[in-house]
Amino acid sequence: MTAAPESVQALRIAARAAADKHATQLNAYDVSEAMGLIDGFLLASAANERLVDAIVDEVEDQLREQAGIKPVRREGKAEGRWVLLDFGDIVVHVQHEQERVFYALDRLWSDAPRIPLGVEEELVDPEQMPDSPELAQDPAS
Repeated sequence: MTAAPESVQALRIAARAAADKHATQLNAYDVSEAMGLIDGFLLASAANERLVDAIVDEVEDQLREQAGIKPVRREGKAEGRWVLLDFGDIVVHVQHEQERVFYALDRLWSDAPRIPLGVEEELVDPEQMPDSPELAQDPAS
């Protein structure tokens, strides 16, 4: 089983929206075989909380306008450090750079097939993620 074409298209719309708001290190995974509940998810990084919020808003707007879908659930918006947008078949994670390094979702899902996004800020190789000690410290501290 692979991600449905509609889900892949939605992930690409979300990636373009995120890139338009200066998201970095964009990466998408086809998790349909491993999870069964969703087809794929997008990871995006932002340098600060305001950027996290701006990216989240733009992703929601563009998916609503271009694909006619809206989030079923949104978590983490108040903190602005890691926002999870659940659109049913896809999930979008917008993370502050520190959370992205600390929680290392790219390493966790490194065996899942990647979905090419066709945006400039796409990670060519998830191993390119920085391992900077100042970024990797516990974001709660």
